[in-house]
Amino acid sequence: MTFDDLPAGAVVFLDANLLVYHFAAHPTFGTSCSRLIERIDKKEIAAFTSTHVLSEVAHRLMTYEASNVFGWKSKIVDRLKRHPTEIQKLQSFRQAIERIPQLGIQILTIPAHLVAAAAALSIRYGLLSNDALVVAIMQAQGLTSLASHDADFDRVPGLVRYTAA
Repeated sequence: MTFDDLPAGAVVFLDANLLVYHFAAHPTFGTSCSRLIERIDKKEIAAFTSTHVLSEVAHRLMTYEASNVFGWKSKIVDRLKRHPTEIQKLQSFRQAIERIPQLGIQILTIPAHLVAAAAALSIRYGLLSNDALVVAIMQAQGLTSLASHDADFDRVPGLVRYTAA
């Protein structure tokens, strides 16, 4: 199902990729992600994400921004580590992170017991740790709808994943 299939009044958890695609204006998925963000901003859909997702979004947007600003095409993280003063020149990634709560997206914090629960979910469903933490948070909040382009979540029974296209 696509983001457009989310009915008015739906409650959805937002994975990092759709936020990255929105803010980075991804050539294929950006428009669809922006439409979903617009619906959230208009309060047509209630949306949640978490602090760990925000951190992932910040990291990915930082690397995209560095690639664009400095013309780097590979080893972006290694280059930023070697040139920390270049990080100080980047602004767009930070502005995007500050904008997310202003769009009406509720940010959930992660209690320590959910990290342990995520480790068990990781083993059970073969998920990477950040994805398993998304599932643990969703389960703790009673959420079943997920906006994500990541098909790995399809292995989790009871989750309904909506995608950009």
